[in-house]
Amino acid sequence: MRPRAATRSPGCECHRSATLAGLTGSRDDAMVRAMSEAYFADKPARPPVQLLWTEAISAVRPVPRHVVQAAMRAAPLGDGHPVLVVPAFLRSDGYTILLRRFLADRGYAVTGWRLGLNVGPTETVLAGIERRLDELTDRHGRKASLVGHSLGGAIARELAKKRPDQVRLLITLASPIRLPTASPLEPVYQLLSRWHSPSMRGLYAELNEPPSVPVTAIHTRSDGIVAWQSCLEAPGPRRENIAVAGPHSTMARNPAAWRIIADRLAQPEGRWQPFGAEADPSA
Repeated sequence: MRPRAATRSPGCECHRSATLAGLTGSRDDAMVRAMSEAYFADKPARPPVQLLWTEAISAVRPVPRHVVQAAMRAAPLGDGHPVLVVPAFLRSDGYTILLRRFLADRGYAVTGWRLGLNVGPTETVLAGIERRLDELTDRHGRKASLVGHSLGGAIARELAKKRPDQVRLLITLASPIRLPTASPLEPVYQLLSRWHSPSMRGLYAELNEPPSVPVTAIHTRSDGIVAWQSCLEAPGPRRENIAVAGPHSTMARNPAAWRIIADRLAQPEGRWQPFGAEADPSA
């Protein structure tokens, strides 16, 4: 199987055309500007500075064991289909380990992306995540669901657009999936963008176009990292936006988000319904 190709809110193997050392002068500057200009045009206000302090404290605060156990007891069991979890910007698989353990406990064949630190959409990342999806769908003979936190969700969303025949469901967690956006991490992202794939210039232009697979976009209005408005998916069939309480940095270990993720993943394939809707027993 390998074809190529809570509350509601309104709503390559890689090759390089040039080595890093070869990106110099005006060509380098022009590429960086072209790939990042969407961050500067008509963007919303950055999250308040005080929320950034909340994010920093929350990021190092452990989740109490009883909270994790309660979330597990309240979540439905899954059908064993594969789930690929993509970490946030400047995070690796280690930061999603609690979420992956939770999903494994619910019966899913869950895996991390195994591509190290997420520094953005480099050629290595874009080719590597496609390989991971191929491996999962080939091994299990079934479509895979994608769960991505922050920038990881935006990368997973582009993968879902490129490989819709291999993706069952997409869940984003506080992910900037619509431009323009705003973030206090913009300077870091801009610095690293010179190593991002040149193909991202076209992808940025198409970022607001939603994927054809079912999408659940989970966001928090107290987000201190990304303007929460940019984390909303466009309204449409098989697309929903769900708000939860809590900071951006802990969304991958937020018990309320876990319950939503488990509920969404447990739906029978091809019978997607909005969160909280009554299932039709005759379907």
